[in-house]
Amino acid sequence: MEKDSPSKVSRSIVAGVTLAASLAWTGCTTQSYRKRADKAAYQVVSQVEEQIFGTPSDFSIETEYSNRNPKQIRIEEIFADRSVEGQLNLSLSDALAIATRSSRQYQNEKERLYLTALSLTGQRHAFRPQFFARSSARRNVSADGEETDSIGTDVGVGLLLATGADLSLNIANDILRFVSNPSSESLSSALSFSISQPLLRGAGKKVAAERLTQAQRDVIYSVRNFAHFENEFAVSVVMDYFRLLQRKDTVYNEYKNYQSRIKSTEYLKARSVDRAKALDVNRAEQSELSARNRYINSIVAYRNSLDRFKITLGLPQTVEIRLQDSEMESLKEKGLIFHKLDAQLGYQLATEHRLPLLNEIDQFEDVKRRTLIAADQLKPGLGFSASATVDSLDDNRYDEFDFDRVRRDVGLTLDLPLNKLSQRNNYRSALIGFESEIRSFSLTLDQLRSQIEESFQNLERLRQNYEIQSNAVVLAEKSVLGAQLSIEAGEGIYRDLEDAQDNLISAQNAQTGAIVDYLEARLGLLIFIGIIDTDTDRFWLTEASKVDLSALDSEASLSKTVQSDGSVITPDQLFNL
Repeated sequence: MEKDSPSKVSRSIVAGVTLAASLAWTGCTTQSYRKRADKAAYQVVSQVEEQIFGTPSDFSIETEYSNRNPKQIRIEEIFADRSVEGQLNLSLSDALAIATRSSRQYQNEKERLYLTALSLTGQRHAFRPQFFARSSARRNVSADGEETDSIGTDVGVGLLLATGADLSLNIANDILRFVSNPSSESLSSALSFSISQPLLRGAGKKVAAERLTQAQRDVIYSVRNFAHFENEFAVSVVMDYFRLLQRKDTVYNEYKNYQSRIKSTEYLKARSVDRAKALDVNRAEQSELSARNRYINSIVAYRNSLDRFKITLGLPQTVEIRLQDSEMESLKEKGLIFHKLDAQLGYQLATEHRLPLLNEIDQFEDVKRRTLIAADQLKPGLGFSASATVDSLDDNRYDEFDFDRVRRDVGLTLDLPLNKLSQRNNYRSALIGFESEIRSFSLTLDQLRSQIEESFQNLERLRQNYEIQSNAVVLAEKSVLGAQLSIEAGEGIYRDLEDAQDNLISAQNAQTGAIVDYLEARLGLLIFIGIIDTDTDRFWLTEASKVDLSALDSEASLSKTVQSDGSVITPDQLFNL
């Protein structure tokens, strides 16, 4: 069989390179790139979640716009989306589901985790084989007018090892064709391999793969931070919902108070002809106006809070939502939930379960590791390098290499640390930074213990406050009834009734606020310690703990201000005098 001429070979190579480039261009669409990035990032998150929590979640950053071309999304569509009207009868569970699906803040936090995982895929890729293919074509014109065409191709692979070594293997082809003499063509090839390996400075996985190590740890931190955010976010939605119900309860109480003041005014006016004083009638009218004003203010406060709640959930302001009063009724029926915990046990659990603290513990190791890397930069630079190149036999035998004439190169490069002032300063700064981290972490532990102690004291204070307000409501109701009966009997004065009604409305609002305050403090304490389980159905009405608190040896949290017989401690007992 007749051997192909160099011109045919050159045209075949050019055609092959062109075809390969075309296939690469058409085969990798932007959509396929996005899907591959998602697959890699989701896999990273799933693996880390399983490593930390034992089971992966169905983490995804997909939205209604994710699979659409940005060119197709018009600003008018967003205007229309935020103008959708409708009504929602919203339970608390529904609110949580909508918030995790539509909240802008929740989506931002998911994307932050995604981008951290995506960054890790880039660092991992740096230690995988890096294939490359390049081609160039030129026309050169010499001073005497001679024209030549040249085509060059370079195909190969590079590999960076965790030891710091850099390997490279490539094949280069050069085609030269004289335009004035088409039959005069030459084609040559060269096969080359090279390796470089640092032996002192920059050698070893701890130094060479530091960026990969840090990227891996950053994903762990991000997964923990997102899990902690999820708990905080769920509790914030729950508390926003109950604060709205509290305001709704206030609206009802203020309305009842307003109606009561109207009846009192009408009653006194009716009796003004014989027994009621004109001054009492005037005071009743002023109280009625004040009650009306408080009622209107309570409505405005409720509506403003409702609008802010829609923003939290990610709902358009044009959507009307109705809250379920049964949620507050269930909370009141459940009453105050007590945990078999004290401050000492809470601190112990926090050191084991509080995710931000676990991050700080690991970040302490990061700072320590950076001192070792800074110290590595003070070492002499000693590197080993080697390369080998072999050319094709001749212009007409481009695909055969002459291995009897291999060009080799082996060497060592020594860089003595004669000018290391910058590296010296960096090392000293790293040591100071490490000692600063020691102080910072010790402060974190002290603050953790202090905050847990304060949280338990605050929780106990709110428990007592709820009991006091509950008793205050009973007493206020009796006072109002007594004042009304006294006036009807002609033995009382209106001011007593007015004061009793003020006390009642205040006690009713305070009682609702007290149980909601206790709920917020209790859930906040569980979050702070790190043992809350927001995946539990209606977790706000249960102990919702990842730890079996009933199996603990600790006694229930005891008050430091109220003794077992219900009496408060004396100053001498408080100050141990």
